[in-house]
Amino acid sequence: MSTDGSTTSNRRATDDIFTKVTPGRASEMILDQIRSLIRDGHLKPGDRLPSERELGDRFGVSRVTVREALRGLEANAMVTIKVGAHGGAFVTAPTSSRVSEGIVDLLSMSGLTDIEITEARQVFELGIIPLVCERATEADIEELLQICDRGDAAAGQGSSSMELSAQFHTRVAEASHNAALAMLAEAFYGPTLVSLRHVQEGHPEIGVRSSREHRQFVMAVKKGDVEKATAVMRTHLGRTARHVKG
Repeated sequence: MSTDGSTTSNRRATDDIFTKVTPGRASEMILDQIRSLIRDGHLKPGDRLPSERELGDRFGVSRVTVREALRGLEANAMVTIKVGAHGGAFVTAPTSSRVSEGIVDLLSMSGLTDIEITEARQVFELGIIPLVCERATEADIEELLQICDRGDAAAGQGSSSMELSAQFHTRVAEASHNAALAMLAEAFYGPTLVSLRHVQEGHPEIGVRSSREHRQFVMAVKKGDVEKATAVMRTHLGRTARHVKG
């Protein structure tokens, strides 16, 4: 809850950071300006924005236009709008799920090729192996082996699941116990799955070999053998790269 003193201090801090906008796309320009101020650190999580009336005066627009911009910011989870005597628009801290969703949307709609996805995976997945070998817990190893077991069962029935393969690689990143890496891996799940399905269409045998290499990788991680784990994953991803390049 803001006190009168903190409100006055916050008002002084935001006096000179807003600039007037031109008619036409005013609400979008206000949204972009406030978003940039948040990203640049001029506005921080917990900061209370000036009132709609004050913002309208500073931007040179009506309160209706300001309200439209604030609703857009709220929809993008950048501000929270509270009502009441101590209400207003407050800058919110980004959540990991919201950031992850944004990355997923970006990757899914950007038209990346299978080659680009696979090259990115090679850089990313090989790079995290030292952390995975250092930090993987018994629970991580057990869950990865369970995915391997399901992959073996599918292969034994003459089929293979690219969903399980993509899930395996995402779970490996989680074993790094680094939230940023896990978030990136989760964002790559969809594009990775699509590229693996494309590979499977031309190379149906890939599932059986992948399942075997997954297990070899897990056993190397269990022993903390970075060199062995890296060698297995490099071979594994290298084959996928050759397939997508034709």
